[in-house]
Amino acid sequence: MKPRRLILLPALLMVIVAVYGQPHRSEAAVRALMEEPTRAGNNTNSYEFKEIRDTKPPKGYKPFYISHYGRHGSRSNWGGSSYEGLISTLETGKQMGILTPGGDSLLVAARKVLENYNGMDGRLSQKGVREHTAIAERMFRRYPAVFKGKKQVRAFGSTVQRCLISMNAFTTSLVRQNPDLYFYLDTGEKFMDYLDNERGWQMRSSAATRAAMAALQDLPDDTTGVLSRVFTDVSKARAFVKSARNLTENVWSTAIIAEDFDIEDNLFRFLPFDAIYKRWAQSNVSLYAGHCNSVESGDERVPMAQSCVEDIVAKANECIATGKYAADLRFGHDYPLMALVSYLGIEGVGERIPADQICDRWLGFWNIPMASNLQMIFYRNKSGDVLVKFLYQEQETRLRNLEPYVGPYYKWETVKANLEGYKRN
Repeated sequence: MKPRRLILLPALLMVIVAVYGQPHRSEAAVRALMEEPTRAGNNTNSYEFKEIRDTKPPKGYKPFYISHYGRHGSRSNWGGSSYEGLISTLETGKQMGILTPGGDSLLVAARKVLENYNGMDGRLSQKGVREHTAIAERMFRRYPAVFKGKKQVRAFGSTVQRCLISMNAFTTSLVRQNPDLYFYLDTGEKFMDYLDNERGWQMRSSAATRAAMAALQDLPDDTTGVLSRVFTDVSKARAFVKSARNLTENVWSTAIIAEDFDIEDNLFRFLPFDAIYKRWAQSNVSLYAGHCNSVESGDERVPMAQSCVEDIVAKANECIATGKYAADLRFGHDYPLMALVSYLGIEGVGERIPADQICDRWLGFWNIPMASNLQMIFYRNKSGDVLVKFLYQEQETRLRNLEPYVGPYYKWETVKANLEGYKRN
């Protein structure tokens, strides 16, 4: 669990909200970003585990099977030019003797980020390994009956390295809990049809989405504020810092990925809050509009998750009928997972939202951080009736516009009968 780093006192929060009331800012996002600024990266935010609370199943029902889709864990980002550019600028300032103590610590952190990146795009970090190890251990301890004895587990991974290493960490963690488990592991292009269903997708930007993105351009963006945070003499710094905006972007790019390499220094402290919020909001709208149940574009994107839904249904029906496997584990990517939970109608992350309400109702740092995961827990009674409970980020959740059997538990037959309805309601 991340250490909390409050960067503004709560009393100041209301001042910020009042000052920046126009253009509109999401109050929920402002609070969350001030509590933990590394959330600003949205899908680069490392996994945040929250305390688990389980609702007891109806009397007589016991868990017997788990269906899962997990995003890979924390990873490197793409390209090292931002880190190199930041290091070069800060080294020049140091040579001139105008680097602040904070600027010097930023230089140290940027060098660490570049070293960890090491020219390898999208590479799983050791933090990503630990995320999947921990999620698997909690799954086992939460549902020991599912994995008890000599059970078989299937696991399918995207052909991408970070997904395969995540799968390895997850399954290795399970077998530590029960050495009698037997695993069927596989990867290959054929499985990418449902594990990586965004391939070839290009969002057709609607007028409403364009308007929402344009409105974000009106948000304050203090790109010069970073200069006074890293240089003791801003006028001298301007002689070699040709673009304050480029410097801000380089700090941003370094800050959003640092914690994925276990660099705990809060690099966002070098950025004015308006610069943080604006970049968060732009990323947030882009993620949701491009891959979720958007009013404007969801009907094009979300149906692409059908192949994964069909795989989930087919494998679940097989295991209900035969009991052959204790679990089916899938390891893929963020964009397909967003489309999948939108198709299934998972409350919160899969909501149907118009473009101008995205930042108020959908927060990417909760909904699609590194190691995001969907778990479907199947229960059965002695009569053979099957219920299913949905967990997102290990938390009990419900399905939009579908009445549960009781609590968070749904009849499996009811879920299957309503799959098509979740996409557009």
